Formats: sequence, C-alpha cells, structure tokens
Amino acid sequence: MQHVHSYIPAGQPSDPATAKVELPHDLRHLRRKLLHLDNGEMVMLDLKEAVLFADGDKLMLENGDLVEIVAAKEKLFEITGRDRLHLTELAWHLGNRHLPAEIDEERILIQRDHVIRSMLEGLGATVTPVETAFQPVRGAYHAHGGHDHHGHDHHDHGHAHEHDHSHDHHEHGAECGCGGHHHGHDHGHKHG
Repeated sequence: MQHVHSYIPAGQPSDPATAKVELPHDLRHLRRKLLHLDNGEMVMLDLKEAVLFADGDKLMLENGDLVEIVAAKEKLFEITGRDRLHLTELAWHLGNRHLPAEIDEERILIQRDHVIRSMLEGLGATVTPVETAFQPVRGAYHAHGGHDHHGHDHHDHGHAHEHDHSHDHHEHGAECGCGGHHHGHDHGHKHG
C-alpha cells in the first residue's frame, strides 16, 4: 500500500492526478487516515501535522503519483442578503454561533439547520437549499472540539491570562472548544 507524506496545495503547478478521493468538509481535516480512492485502491495518509484540505489539493504518493482531493457535494443552505452590508450583518450573527460557514462576497453557505434558517429569515435573509462543495472559513472549523490531532499549538501562547475580564459570564474554558483564545467579544456593554 502506498503512503502519503506530502501534498501540493490547489493552484500550484503539478502533474495531473492519477486518482481522486471525494470527502465532505468534516472529513478533510486529516493527519493520519486510510483513504479509499475512486480507482478502488487504498492509500495511507500519514502527515506530521493535521491539514485542512481544500478542493483541488493533491496528495503525493511515495511512487510520485498524485491523488486529487475532491470536495463532496453537501446539502447546504445558501444565504443571500439585501446588499453587502446586510450579508455582513448575517455573517456576524452566524459567527456568533460558531457555525462553520463559507463566506463569499455575494453569499454565505452553511449546513442545513432549520432553526438557523428561521432566525436568518427573521433577519430578512433569503435562504435557499443547495447541494454543492463546502469549504468553511478555517477559523470557524477550529472552533469545534473532537479532534486530538490539530496541526496548531494550543499549549502555551503566553497570553492566556493577559485579558482582564471583570465579569465571568464570558470566560472561555476548555469545554467551549475555542482553546481559551480571546474571540474579540466586545465587553464594553452599554445599557441606555
């Protein structure tokens, strides 16, 4: 069985791929995994650090052959607003909920969630069911727990205690999945 220890990001010059592997967004964050290719073969991915792969990235096999990552079509909601400012406001509401979202200039894509759909429509958004590839913004992806092989370092950034919160209902602990990072919430609440 061939092993993969390196990859070529999408858009960089490379030879054509000899095989493909189709994966939804939540299975494209990989470090070590047995992959089933479209030609019936299997390869062992074994990287030093976890990588969040995008559509079009290519895995390099030991024999020099390339396997292309294909983003599987997923059942999503396409969100559009009245204008760009409105779309930005909708993105803010989604970001507040730590939802994986793919954000373009004209639309936002999220996984189908009917509670979120109702909220968005209440805010004036147009929400349309679509089936397409999904590449969420990287930061939103890392807000999820459940992975023990992140390629980034959470042990000691040297700033875990430099934020002085005078109240504790916004404190983040390990259970929130954000790694204790400050998310830029505005703590200067004003009450009229």
